[in-house]
Amino acid sequence: MTLALIDIQSGNLHSVENALRAAGCDDLLVTADPDAVRRADRIVLPGVGAFGACAANLRAADGLEAALADAALERGRPFLGICVGMQLMADAGEEHGEHRGLGWIAGRVRRLEPGTMAAKVPHMGWNDVVPAGDHPLLEPGEAYFLHSYAFEGEGVLATTDHAGPVTAAIGRDTLLGVQFHPEKSQRYGVALLERFLKWRP
Repeated sequence: MTLALIDIQSGNLHSVENALRAAGCDDLLVTADPDAVRRADRIVLPGVGAFGACAANLRAADGLEAALADAALERGRPFLGICVGMQLMADAGEEHGEHRGLGWIAGRVRRLEPGTMAAKVPHMGWNDVVPAGDHPLLEPGEAYFLHSYAFEGEGVLATTDHAGPVTAAIGRDTLLGVQFHPEKSQRYGVALLERFLKWRP
């Protein structure tokens, strides 16, 4: 089983790679090559930083967006988006202007507006992940979050609380995106990655 860890020059790739290897992935390729993405059995898209910059970096790799859509949407390869990698699955992001996402999950990424002044932005640290229903990859537990923008829309699979509900995971079919960082979430995160590597949706 080959896993393509997508390099869009905006993620903590080394930490994600280490976490995937700790979860049991022994055939991992860090790549932005469209042909390698199409050949991969599983895909992980991490992202850190601003939505627009991540989207621009992804599209700067010629053919990568089409290859991701072909592998994940047309061929049904299991796909995991992490943090901004999850946000890119949306239609659009509103960080520093409006930026087009991949459009895989209907929704938008908007700035967090907590219900109380005591809830700071960015939302940073450990917080509960509360699944919205049964999903083979998502279990209740604590994960590490670091973000100032959050997804609003369809396909919400789990939430967390930051003076009000905040999307923690989205998905459909063979797609999963998580707002938290599995690579920083210790045993909870490694266990999620273990389930992803075994997932047969």
